[in-house]
Amino acid sequence: MSAIEYEKLMKQRPHVVLLGAGASVAAIPNGDKNSKKTSVMAGFIEKLGMSDAVQKVNLNTQSDNLEDIYSELNSRPECHAITKELEKRIYNYFYDFEIPTNPTVYDFLLLSLTKKDLIATFNWDPLLLQAYNRVSKLTDNLPKLSFLHGNVYVGICEEDKRAGNIRNNCPVCGNPFTPTKLLYPVKDKNYTEDIFIRDNWNLTQFYLKKAYMFTIFGYSAPKTDVSAIKLLKDAWGSNAERELEEVEVIDIRPEEELRETWDEFIFSHHYSVHSSFFDSSLGKFPRRSCEATFDRLMNVRWLDGSKGFNLEMTFEDIERYIKDLLTDEEKNNTILNNPYLANIHY
Repeated sequence: MSAIEYEKLMKQRPHVVLLGAGASVAAIPNGDKNSKKTSVMAGFIEKLGMSDAVQKVNLNTQSDNLEDIYSELNSRPECHAITKELEKRIYNYFYDFEIPTNPTVYDFLLLSLTKKDLIATFNWDPLLLQAYNRVSKLTDNLPKLSFLHGNVYVGICEEDKRAGNIRNNCPVCGNPFTPTKLLYPVKDKNYTEDIFIRDNWNLTQFYLKKAYMFTIFGYSAPKTDVSAIKLLKDAWGSNAERELEEVEVIDIRPEEELRETWDEFIFSHHYSVHSSFFDSSLGKFPRRSCEATFDRLMNVRWLDGSKGFNLEMTFEDIERYIKDLLTDEEKNNTILNNPYLANIHY
């Protein structure tokens, strides 16, 4: 294989992005279109108006984390009624979210990737899909989406094996889609029982095996997700076999804590930690994150990190920004142009 063929191969490998609750918090830091705020799992029972009902159960756990509380409720048969009420409120709470009018981190994230890439999300909320619907008006060269715990905006027709927006009908039989199953936070989740969940995990593992870059955005890897982490690790493989790949973490937690959490995925120093999406390779080098990373590490080229997305951009700004990138993607079937190379002359 020639050097050019190798470069093309590496640059055309996928960039996989894994989303946790922190990503949705970053997408709507001031609330959704109606000022409704999402949150991480701590304190979530209070948001659902279930605090009084839960207190009457006399739980063993002292945690205010939804994952701990739900896991115990689900394990106690006498708590079946309150568990079902909690599930109903969770679904309705997330279904009502509406994405703000102005661009959010999710809009930028989707437009920072292309169809060779994948976004896999643990989040139930519809914000990513709502962002996808509107940025698809700018381009159809967008990443695939995978919903690892289900999603309130995704419906399924089990007979025809089709999925789509819950408000639409199956394109084959014409019957309304039925809601996908949501996987709630119990320790031993079953990722193979539900066909939709199983297929989304298979898709994620397929892409992760081929990935050149792996970004973990706002996902805390809770103890109730042990089996999920194992599935991800099985697909990624040994970190010793990933000496050329790069891992990014976008999170507000301390770097030492994040490095410890994701240590099994990281080879040596091949990782970076960012507190903001806009400081990551996705924000600084949109639509060319793999190209820019290869040029920096393998071609030993300086990059200009000042040319990327910024939060003040309007949709009109974004459309102008990606115009040349889209043109290159449509016409170029070799190595895509990397506009982020710094103009340094020796």
